[in-house]
Amino acid sequence: MRQVFAENHPRVGHYSNAVLGGGLLFVSGQAPLDPATGKVVQGDFRAQVRQCLRNVEAIVAEAGCTRDDIVRTTVYLHDWADYAALNEVYAEVFPTRPPARSTVQGSRPPGQRLAIEAIAAPPR
Repeated sequence: MRQVFAENHPRVGHYSNAVLGGGLLFVSGQAPLDPATGKVVQGDFRAQVRQCLRNVEAIVAEAGCTRDDIVRTTVYLHDWADYAALNEVYAEVFPTRPPARSTVQGSRPPGQRLAIEAIAAPPR
């Protein structure tokens, strides 16, 4: 098992950004935090989705993978009213062959409307 720490990527607790084990990369839930400031990205909900996915992609890249290697995500959504907007951004980011996804509702820290975790299958 190997821990992955993305360079200059904020963590807000005692955990690994990702762990590589059993041939899969498990990426911890990523909030819509700007890595440069450590603060929630400014803009609407779609901006938060894009930032979460950029954060996931940066960690995946640190482990030698790409967005295409992501096979599963879990989205922790604060408000179901944002579900349609989530799907719009997903269609932009994953235009073909999107990963399997579960979406669950749960409270988030102030200002954060979602978090996204992922599993990637690194190329062999």
